[in-house]
Amino acid sequence: MGLFRAKGVVYKPVENVNLGPDSDESYIKANVKAPRMAGFLAKIFAWFLESRIFGAFLLYILKRNNLIHKLVTNAELEDSPVYVPLHPFEELNEKEVKHVNSDLSPSEQVQQAVGCLPLPSEKIVNGLKPSSRRWTVMDYSKAYSSGEITPYKVAERLVAAIHESSSPPLDMAFFINYDAEDILRQAKESTLRYQRGEPRSVLDGVPVAIKDEIDCSPYPTTGGTKWLHKFRPCKSDAFCILRLRSCGVVIIGKTNMHELGAGTSGINPHYGATRNPYDPSRISGGSSSGSAAVVAAGLCPVALGVDGGGSVRMPAALCGVVGFKPTFGRVPHSGVLPLNWTVGMVGVLAGTIEDALIVYAAINGPVPSHETSVIPPPKMYFPMLQSTNSVSDITLARYGEWFNDCSDDIRTCCSLALHKLSEKHGWKTVDVTIPDIEAMRLAHYLTIGSECTAALSSYLEKLDIAESGWDVRVALSVYGAFSGEDYIKAQKLRNRQIQFHRNIFTKADVIVTPTVGVTAYPILNDALHTGELDYINGAALVRYQIAGNFLGLPAVTVPVGYDKKGLPIGLQFIGRPWSEPTLIHIAHAMQTLCISEYRKPQAFYDLLKKD
Repeated sequence: MGLFRAKGVVYKPVENVNLGPDSDESYIKANVKAPRMAGFLAKIFAWFLESRIFGAFLLYILKRNNLIHKLVTNAELEDSPVYVPLHPFEELNEKEVKHVNSDLSPSEQVQQAVGCLPLPSEKIVNGLKPSSRRWTVMDYSKAYSSGEITPYKVAERLVAAIHESSSPPLDMAFFINYDAEDILRQAKESTLRYQRGEPRSVLDGVPVAIKDEIDCSPYPTTGGTKWLHKFRPCKSDAFCILRLRSCGVVIIGKTNMHELGAGTSGINPHYGATRNPYDPSRISGGSSSGSAAVVAAGLCPVALGVDGGGSVRMPAALCGVVGFKPTFGRVPHSGVLPLNWTVGMVGVLAGTIEDALIVYAAINGPVPSHETSVIPPPKMYFPMLQSTNSVSDITLARYGEWFNDCSDDIRTCCSLALHKLSEKHGWKTVDVTIPDIEAMRLAHYLTIGSECTAALSSYLEKLDIAESGWDVRVALSVYGAFSGEDYIKAQKLRNRQIQFHRNIFTKADVIVTPTVGVTAYPILNDALHTGELDYINGAALVRYQIAGNFLGLPAVTVPVGYDKKGLPIGLQFIGRPWSEPTLIHIAHAMQTLCISEYRKPQAFYDLLKKD
């Protein structure tokens, strides 16, 4: 295929690249050359890709046309590869933070986090339109402690709400699996603890949903497939689940997800398309689709997801909730499907940043000895959100061409939110250039695809491929076409981007972007039974996500408004390694400015309402 060989880019040495606003580095928009396909077209395409005659040629053309050859495979760069984005811990001297000892139990860490929360502000509560009030972890805890309602009563309402939302006419497809008896059993035990005056923490009795990529008894871990749990049975709870259980939470089931996390829409041909509570005719985003949607719909204040390519932040933004992804290595990955071990990270979806902090405190702990860990172990700090002194001297970095590469409504809304933040706190925004963003997106895609096929290789050999959705069959064919050389080039680009971002963080505390390039788009009927291949919308959805995963950086998205159709818009902050407290401070400041304008979704359940 030498005739078709695309010439590769010759990348400049990192030290010769100008990262300032006057840089001559050009911004390359996503060059996606693939039409949307679903239904019969998706089947035909999958058959061709799987064909021994046509497959290799088609895959070569796909990779070439979508610039993988030019920007990654045939590129020339002198950087050495970095295979795992594990950053040495360093003291950042962050302001308004509290050091938390690493030997505390999960419930003690939660108590420390609660001590950092702002006092309830009547002004803010009353400022919220009554119809848009989302109940928080502290609302549940206070209602239980006062005897106003019991965890068991909430669980009864919850089971009825899950049943209603899972049935016609709604068919929201929030869950892959839930067990009413198990929910009620946990709630009964929690109710008894409150009656004895012995709740384990403020999370006791609080409903929490879990993405079906995380091991959690008594449920199988399907990864959104019809087959994975048959080869890999769930034998015990994941590390993060054990920590949550020790705090008394009520696990309410396994949420729906894009099959194998191999897509951005949340349309799963086996378990249904997870529908957006703000408009059930539209996508919720993926791959942690169900976890974002159940929080938005009020079924729980918090849920866990896994973020391998924006899979927590993207659906959070589309569903109008908070999505928080910590630094790579901060939360133990033990018991999570090993689909993408150098880019994936357990993350939190929540109605508010305070609730995200509480659950982050619960799941954050020492990494088990068999996992790759940071030496020395990272210290833990929590942001003191109750401090009357707001964090001053924050500098936000903004790459204008990248920031503006989104829909008009998103650009306008996010620019206004950033202006409000700067006006209120006097924070400074500096213009920067982040080179090779499209190359980073492709290198991440190559990495996550290679890691997925490597992780599943022993199962795929035994699998009847007809058990997989057609969109995933296409994805697996593409993933399998990546070579060892492709993978190593991608890791060289990872090192290059780590150096660029490290340099930017000498000038700014965070990088600010819209969270996604488009708001939630319609679910079309032809995709329901096959899944869909929509790489143009997919590229727009992941546009701002990649640094968080590929480079192991912490990131958070906060709802900041709505488009003309009333669909949520999120603003994202990306931090330097281990800067979770500063990120949460900034997210809280942003939330405070926007929360009075939050709207209730079309599909919404009020589990704490008075009878």
